[in-house]
Amino acid sequence: MVDLLLKDYVDRRALERIQLERLRNTLERVYANVPFYKKSFDEHGVKPSDLKCLADLSKFPFTMKKDLRDNYPFGLLACPKKDVVRIHASSGTTGKPTVVCYTKNDVDIWAETLCRTLQMGGLTENDIVQVGYGYGLFTGGLGAHYGAERLGCSVVPAGGGNTEKQLMLIRDFGVTAVCCTPSFFIHMIEQADEIGLDFRRDTQLKHGFFGAEPWTVQMREYIEERSGIKAHDIFGLSEIMGPGVSADCEHHCGLHVFEDHYYPEIIDPETGEVKGPGEEGELVFTHLTKEALPLIRYRTRDISSLSYEKCACGRTLVRMSKVSRRSDDMLIIRGVNLFPGQVESVLLSISGVTPHYQLVVSRTKSMDELEIMVELTPEMFSDEVGKIEHLRALIGAKIKQMIGINAKITLVEPGKIERFDGKSKRVIDLRNKG
Repeated sequence: MVDLLLKDYVDRRALERIQLERLRNTLERVYANVPFYKKSFDEHGVKPSDLKCLADLSKFPFTMKKDLRDNYPFGLLACPKKDVVRIHASSGTTGKPTVVCYTKNDVDIWAETLCRTLQMGGLTENDIVQVGYGYGLFTGGLGAHYGAERLGCSVVPAGGGNTEKQLMLIRDFGVTAVCCTPSFFIHMIEQADEIGLDFRRDTQLKHGFFGAEPWTVQMREYIEERSGIKAHDIFGLSEIMGPGVSADCEHHCGLHVFEDHYYPEIIDPETGEVKGPGEEGELVFTHLTKEALPLIRYRTRDISSLSYEKCACGRTLVRMSKVSRRSDDMLIIRGVNLFPGQVESVLLSISGVTPHYQLVVSRTKSMDELEIMVELTPEMFSDEVGKIEHLRALIGAKIKQMIGINAKITLVEPGKIERFDGKSKRVIDLRNKG
């Protein structure tokens, strides 16, 4: 069916010929249709015809998240607006969302790569899949939904949150696979313990497909031991497509990149030089088949490495190592991307607070918690309690509106937050400590 790449693309040279042809077409299309890329290529002295082999891609300039924000909302479109059938978005550092667009063919490819992801995990048309990712502008929910439907599965579009109802649906509907963040599933495990639900005894759940936030091998082992399911790792990002850019197989030795659609590179985050197989660096992707909004050499800021050795499963697809950290200051909290600059932009719009703040991220019962410590001005600190409580509520509401999650707002006296001679320490991440 849609498993062509997994079964037929076993010859790496044949795959590379397909990549080269598709890459040439993409470069020509963006040069002809996207003013940003024409200007960028011209400034770097390159043209699509300069691509003679895949290694020549290193001659072309990078695309940054800033470029998407600067061309908000549709400045990077490579197709007529009438051909766009779907628009997703993620929050940006200045409050404006990062917009991604899809043609009908783009949506079909997205469904195909998610279908491959589920197939690699062992699912068939006989499975019932519960999607616990958020729907709406976030790409997680609809991406997993379309992939499961493409495979022929029955889909339960549960969305995020509402843990007890999620558990009820898993039990009552005979759900065999879930798609959600790993931390949310661990929360489900803990909630199941509280209500006396045993996954092995009381449900038919066999598989979990987890992504949207970093998670460790130890977390995989914990999930499998506590629930009895097989835990599968998936990777994606909205700017490239959404979930389903890569996924692991049953051997859990790296995530297979669906590189007939997404061409990966690893670069030195400081110099931009391309690094070799097995070397760690920043992950970069180039679209090979995206029609609406193809990106050339998009810098993800995720730190990984690539292996081109044949996997034990027999697939020759390049494998990327698990992303463990980033080269910038972005945080991932409950599957939501958060930059300190977003918080700063909120605080600068409110009188009574200073620009001095810290983000404290912790984990309670396997769920990420965010505390924002905000320093008051001397005038506000000496004011009445009612005004301060109103300010706390105002900050919390604006943060929730911007990033979509609740945060604990702690207001502190002037001078409380430590100053630094160099770069300020904006983030204290306690999730991997102790």
